[in-house]
Order: sequence, then C-alpha cells, then structure tokens
Amino acid sequence: MEPISFPLKTEAFVVQEPKAGFKLTPIILDEVRPDEVLVEMKYTGICHTDIVLQQGLLPMVDFPAVFGHEGAGIVRAIGSSVKNKSLVVGDNVLLSFTVCGECKQCKSDHPSYCHSHAQINHGAVRRDGSTPGKLIDGGSVRSQYFGQSSFSKMSVVSEKCVVKCPYPESMAVFSPLGCGFQTGAGTILNVLKPQAQQSLVVAGIGGVGLAAVMAAKYLCVQQVIAVDLVDERLQLGQELGATHVINSKRNPDVVQSIKDITDGGADFAVDCTGVVPVIEMLIECIGPRGVAATVGVPPAGKKIQIDPLAFLLENKTYVGVIEGDSVPDTFIPQLMELHRTGNFPIERLCKVYPIDQLETALNDLKSGRVIKPVIKY
Repeated sequence: MEPISFPLKTEAFVVQEPKAGFKLTPIILDEVRPDEVLVEMKYTGICHTDIVLQQGLLPMVDFPAVFGHEGAGIVRAIGSSVKNKSLVVGDNVLLSFTVCGECKQCKSDHPSYCHSHAQINHGAVRRDGSTPGKLIDGGSVRSQYFGQSSFSKMSVVSEKCVVKCPYPESMAVFSPLGCGFQTGAGTILNVLKPQAQQSLVVAGIGGVGLAAVMAAKYLCVQQVIAVDLVDERLQLGQELGATHVINSKRNPDVVQSIKDITDGGADFAVDCTGVVPVIEMLIECIGPRGVAATVGVPPAGKKIQIDPLAFLLENKTYVGVIEGDSVPDTFIPQLMELHRTGNFPIERLCKVYPIDQLETALNDLKSGRVIKPVIKY
C-alpha cells in the first residue's frame, strides 16, 4: 500500500439529512491526531441503531453524518501519543465504543457509562466538537460515530475504540462484537450473572437477544425463555439455547405464561426491543427479587409505568445496560475465545454482503430475513 498522506481522500456512506439514504460519497480526512488511529475498514456490521439514526429518531447528531459502529479493519497510521504501544501499522483490529477515559465511571471500569458517552459516541464528533471528515466542497461531515464511523472505507478512529484481533480470518463475524453481540452477551455475563438454577427471559430475538441467549446457555441457565413475534427467530433461539419460546403475537397472556413456566416469575428479564409495552411486560413478569434490564434503545421522551407497590413488595429491580457494561479491550477477546471454543456461534447470525449491496443488506435487516448483515469493503 502507498504511504499515507493527509489530507486523505476516501469514500463513505454519507447521510445528508434525516431520512435521506446512505449514499457512497467522496470525503476528505484532515489528519490523524496524537490519540487517533487510521483504520482501513474491511468489514462493518449493520445495527438497527444505524437505521434509527438515519431516520433522525435519535436527535443526538447533526447532519450530514457517517454512521456505522461495528467496524473491523487494518491499522494504516498511528497517532504519536497512542497509549497501546503494542499496536503497529498492519495490525488487524476490531472497533467498539469510545470514552473520555477520565471520569469516575471510566476510572472504575464501567466505561460504557462514561459521562461523555452521548456526546462522543452518538454526537459523531471528537471531544472538542471537531470531526475528521469534510465533503469535497469543504462542508463538515460528522465522521466519528462511536469514535469510528465504520461506514467509511478509511476512518480516523479514537484510540479507545481499538481492540486487536489475532484472528483475521474471522473478522467478518467478529466485527459485530464491537456493539450488538457485546451488548447481549455482556448483559448476561457482566451484569445479571444468572446462576444455573435460575431463569431468564429475553424479549426481542435479534442479534442482541440471541447473543444473550447464547451467553445464558454458556452459563447453563436452567430456563431461558425467548419471546418474539417471528417463529423463525424463535426456532433459531431454541437451536442456540432457549429452553422455551413464546410467540407474543399469538399468546394472549405472555406474563402469565412466563410465571407458569418459572413457578411465579422469572429471576431475570432482558428487553432488546426498546418497545415501552414490552419493557412494562418484562418488569411485570419477573418474580420477587427479580431484575429486568433494558438494552434496546427506546424512543426519546417516552415513559414506562410501574406499579410501585408491587415493585416495592416484591423487591424488584429495573436497570438500563449500555454495551453490556463491558470493558471492550478485555471482554471482546473473551468473546473471541468463546467463539473459537464453539460456545458463542455467532457465525449463524451473520450474512456478508459486498459493499455495493448495502441497500439489500438494510432491507434484509428491516424485513427480518437476516439477523446481522455485515458489509465487506
């Protein structure tokens, strides 16, 4: 590859305004700052959040913008102050979320709750508000979504996103570890930590939900109940570890069914949908001392209703979980090893599409024909 020089011209899927399409567009990257890394993307997962952002339903980012936050690629340049001195040009890397590294959550090993999380991840800009990308006409384009904007062929990435990948042959299926699979598995392994004799409900059997199911199977959880509207997803959930399945479209009383299966209520429940009535249902279905967790992104400004007396008397807990409360540079390698030992078969969820089939991949994700589309550059 030719030596890198800046400004650097590349191409990215730019969304010009809310509800506009993902259009492959020339952009210019201005520089790699001392705490940044230039990555040539080889793969990127597509997450439902990318579609939510493109539709303008998360009012955290200005347009035009480049999204994508499940990148995998090759390091092409390294900033002078990057702290990971083992990182070298040519390394294969996976990309996750970025953090400030300075607040009390970052310092206490809970970086997904970084005090600057919304600004530097969903704002798609650096901490100082600048962005590495410009359009050909000189106009700014937000190009550090989740610190990485993996819908760009070349991207200037925050060093805190970078996780080395010793298995380049698996980067296609490993790219979604940076968000979706990490979120589902981490919620089980890092936060809820169910014991073998306990019960777990997972609502929303997409990529995040199936990662949660696989993690629960790894822990040998006795009852894993998958809830969804689509029979094909429930069947896959059963193949990957669910002991019971409920189609909520056909079941008139999901809460009672769960209480019947679990002898009075589940120990844990995870909502991967972000749908308010589903969240309320899961809080209702957990038993005494049960814990319900929201990991799906709900609409801004919505409220959930809780019966406070029942909540008190049954000592229930409701928590929000971002990115599985993980530390990516330690947790993502754990997930890679779980995959290699056959305990996290994420290859069954992924379908790889060439770059010129992005629209097909998006449509397949929206329709449910595929769980996790991955774009190959």
